[in-house]
Amino acid sequence: MQEKIIIVDFGSQYTQLIARKVREQNVYCDIYPFNKIPVPDRSVKGVILSGSPFSVGDKNAPSVDLSGIRGVVPVLGICYGAQYIARQEGGVVKASPSREYGRANLEYIDADSDLFAGVSENSQVWMSHGDTITRLPQNYKITASTAEVKIAAFEIEGEQTYGIQFHPEVYHTTEGKLILKNFISDICGCRHSWTAASFIGSTVEELKSTLGDDKVVLGISGGVDSTVTAVLLHKAIGKNLNCIFVDNGLLRKNEFKKVLDFYKKMGLNVKGVDAKQKFLDVLSGVSDPEEKRKAVGRVFIEVFDEEARKIKDVGWLAQGTIYPDIIESVSVSGPSAVIKSHHNVGGLPERMNLKVVEPLKLLFKDEVRRVGKTLGIDPELLRRHPFPGPGLAVRIVGEVTPEKVSILQEVDDIFVGGLKEHGLYDDVWQAAAILLPVQSVGVMGDERTYENVVALRAVSSTDGMTADWVHLPYGFLGKISCNIINRVKGVNRVVYDISSKPPATIEWE
Repeated sequence: MQEKIIIVDFGSQYTQLIARKVREQNVYCDIYPFNKIPVPDRSVKGVILSGSPFSVGDKNAPSVDLSGIRGVVPVLGICYGAQYIARQEGGVVKASPSREYGRANLEYIDADSDLFAGVSENSQVWMSHGDTITRLPQNYKITASTAEVKIAAFEIEGEQTYGIQFHPEVYHTTEGKLILKNFISDICGCRHSWTAASFIGSTVEELKSTLGDDKVVLGISGGVDSTVTAVLLHKAIGKNLNCIFVDNGLLRKNEFKKVLDFYKKMGLNVKGVDAKQKFLDVLSGVSDPEEKRKAVGRVFIEVFDEEARKIKDVGWLAQGTIYPDIIESVSVSGPSAVIKSHHNVGGLPERMNLKVVEPLKLLFKDEVRRVGKTLGIDPELLRRHPFPGPGLAVRIVGEVTPEKVSILQEVDDIFVGGLKEHGLYDDVWQAAAILLPVQSVGVMGDERTYENVVALRAVSSTDGMTADWVHLPYGFLGKISCNIINRVKGVNRVVYDISSKPPATIEWE
C-alpha cells in the first residue's frame, strides 16, 4: 500500500507548492479540497492543512470536520490551517494591526519540539497573513515566536497536532524543508520510498493488470507528457499501443518529420497523419482566440476519430493528463472557471465509446521529466519546451493564414535555434515567437518598408502556474533580431516581451 500525506486545500495560492515540497522528499501526497477530504485509511500517514485567502472569522470561511483526523494521524496546520485549529477549541484569532507579509525571524524556538528539531535560532521564515492568533486554548503551547508574532507556532500537548503561522513551503523560509522533513519523517514516520523508479514499476504493473490484452489508442504530440505516457504504455502492453501523430500544419518548422522519426526509432507503434489543409481551412477568417482553439480542437477530434476507427477492437483512449489538470477540476471553488478548451478532448471518449487511461495523472511536470529520464527517453525530447495544443494558431494574433504560419515558423526556428546554439535553451522554461497584427514602417536599403512586427517571449517557471520573463543577454537578443529581420521576408521589427504571469499569461492568446 502506497503511504501518503493528505493536503487539505483551503484555497491557498501555495497549496501546490506544499505538495511539491512533500514529494521532493520522495513521499507521495494528494491534494483534496476542504469539502471533499476522505476518511484516512492505513495508507495516510499525516494531514497538512493549507493556508487560505479567507479569514477564519469570515461568514463563508472554509471549514472541515477534523474529528476523524486529529488524534488518528499527525496534523500540521499552516497559516489559516493553524488559525483554524486554534479557533476550533476556543483560541482567539484577530485581525493584525497591519498585514504581516514578508521575512521574519524566529526569536524563540522550543528546543523540545519535534517539529523544530535542528532548526537554527533566528531562522528566517516567510509570513503572509492578515490575522494573528492572540490566545491559545489551555492544552496548547507556543513552540516558536518572532518579534511581531508571539504565537508563530504551537503544538497540542499529548497530541501530534501542530500549527505554524508562517509558510515553510516557500523559498524564503530558509529551513522550511527541514521543518517539513521533521513532520513527514520523524512525526509521521514516512519511509521516503516514492521515487521515479518505484512509480514506473507500480504503474507498469497496474497498466498490465488493467489493460490486459486490450488495445489502446493515444494521440501523441512530441511533448513531454504524451511521450512519457507512450513509453509507459509501450513498456506495459507493447504493440497493443497504437499512437497517432497528427500534423495540423501549425507545428514548428520541420517538427512533424523530426518527431515522427524520433518515435519510430524508439520502437513505438506510431502513425503520422497529414491533415494540414483541414486545419488551415477551418481557421480561415477566424480571429477570436477561443474560437480558434475550438476550431483546432474540433478538427483534431474529427481526424483522430477517423484514424482511430481504422484500428480494430480498440478499448481504451490514453491521455497525458497530469496532476495540475486534476487539481484544476476539483478546486475549492468548484471546476475552474476557464480551462482553455484545447486542454480537453471534448467528449472524444464518449464519442468513440472508449474507456480512459491516464498513467501520469498523479505527477507534476517536473516529476514527469524525472520519470522520462529514468525510462531512458532521449534527453532532447524531455528537454523540449511546452508547446500549445493549437500550435502556432494561438501565436498568430488574429486570423491564421498559410503565409503567416510560414513567416512565424521561420522566426520561431531562428529564435529557438539561437537559444540552443548559445546554450540558453535549458535556462528557459518556454520560448515563443508571436506574430502581431501590426505593421510598422522600416527602412531596408534605400527603400521604406511597411511589414510585420514579431514579439519574442521567454519565461522561467516550474509548472506554468506562475512565470517570470527571462533576462536574456542584450547581445543575444540583438543578434536574433538582426537574423530575423535579415532572413525572414515580411518582418521588419522585433520586440521582446518583459511581462510576468500574473498579470500577463505565458501565451498571448
